[in-house]
Amino acid sequence: MQYRNIAGALLFITGVLAFLGIITAETLYPGYSTSQNMISDLGATEPPNSIIMQPSSTIFGATMAVSGILIIAAAYCIHRVFGNRAVTCSLGLFGTGVLGVGTFNGSYGDIHGIFALLAFVAGGVSAIASSRVERAPLSYFSVALGGIALLDLFLYYFMGETSPFAALGLGGLERWIAYPILLWVTGFGGYLMGDSQS
Repeated sequence: MQYRNIAGALLFITGVLAFLGIITAETLYPGYSTSQNMISDLGATEPPNSIIMQPSSTIFGATMAVSGILIIAAAYCIHRVFGNRAVTCSLGLFGTGVLGVGTFNGSYGDIHGIFALLAFVAGGVSAIASSRVERAPLSYFSVALGGIALLDLFLYYFMGETSPFAALGLGGLERWIAYPILLWVTGFGGYLMGDSQS
């Protein structure tokens, strides 16, 4: 019960921290557009001629780095509780991806892109895998949220600008990948904390 409660608290904190960190960085970034700008632009735009806007860059980088560490710690606790490798491994990879996004901002180019892709793919898979250790209805919501994130990512990589999500702009499209995962992280954390009291 102790590990379940700790894991829940870590994931819940991660969800809240990530949302508030992104919102704060956005509001302090002059001219930032949630439709046209990628989330990672808050850390730095892609090379060449990367733009780093402070304090948004520091806020975003720190938020992602701390979030990644919290997710990895939660993966360890969840493994102690459930011993489910699919959940543990996907969650650990998700945390690694998020930590990498915070450590290597957009100015690092391909390195940043690899970590961002890892975070998106592993995050969506984690949400779906978590349904193995959840009860309904959260198990259904987890599959739906993970599925939305992965579907959006899949359609963008294979359809590009013709993806239905592309109508939202590149920033909006990316948020339809990231935000369902963050909603799942927050919900799963609350579920684990509540379940540990029953």
